[in-house]
Amino acid sequence: MLNMIIHGTPTDLPPLLIAHGLYGSARNWSVIAKRISDTRQVVAVDMRNHGDSPWSDSHSYPDMADDLAEVVTHIGGVADVVGHSMGGKASMMLALRHPDAVRRLVVADIAPVNYTHSQISFIEAMRGVDLSTVTRRSEAEAQLADLGVERALQSFFTQSLDVTQKCWKLNLDTLAAEMPNIMAFPETDRHWDGPVLFLSGGASDYVQHEHRGAIRALFPHARFAKLPGAGHWLHAEKPREFEASLRAFLVA
Repeated sequence: MLNMIIHGTPTDLPPLLIAHGLYGSARNWSVIAKRISDTRQVVAVDMRNHGDSPWSDSHSYPDMADDLAEVVTHIGGVADVVGHSMGGKASMMLALRHPDAVRRLVVADIAPVNYTHSQISFIEAMRGVDLSTVTRRSEAEAQLADLGVERALQSFFTQSLDVTQKCWKLNLDTLAAEMPNIMAFPETDRHWDGPVLFLSGGASDYVQHEHRGAIRALFPHARFAKLPGAGHWLHAEKPREFEASLRAFLVA
């Protein structure tokens, strides 16, 4: 089963399951998870091949959806779900494959479409860090800077660095091999009739108007909202606004 970080205790509301994006971890969501746990239990997971969760040669969205379904079964059988980027695609597939496991779904800055860009350059940068010389995260960040990684992502990536063991808590080999699948979305004739909020950054181009046809084919009752001034990492850039949007949608 996926590694879980649990905040709060069960209430009359379903638990909230959080699925992070590529190269992320449950820890990235700690601030928002702790705040929302004032009204319900919040469970943030490390996705497969990330953090303290098991590694696998597969990183497909059906497999990730089944991982999430196993967690939902463990925490009560039904959950509200929020997923960002890769985690958003996995959460969409969860609702499509296991419709009874999800009550409400929030998809953060991603659409169920194939993207033409790649995140492989960041794997190459992480592979380029000489971990044998690293004694603290700041030293790894300096090496990432020399490899052309922007400052905000340096700190983000090194949250998945085990300095003591001198290794990345990311299965870089599988993530590299599976990158085409990660950037794509599986073809499916399923649809999910539950309430879905596609919440995107106003300054991000990940969710475009022309994606709405593909979205509504899978999620007929989808709603759309944007956080002004936020980019792809909207939950980190505008945490209070993101939290407010989650609360408003999840209790509606």
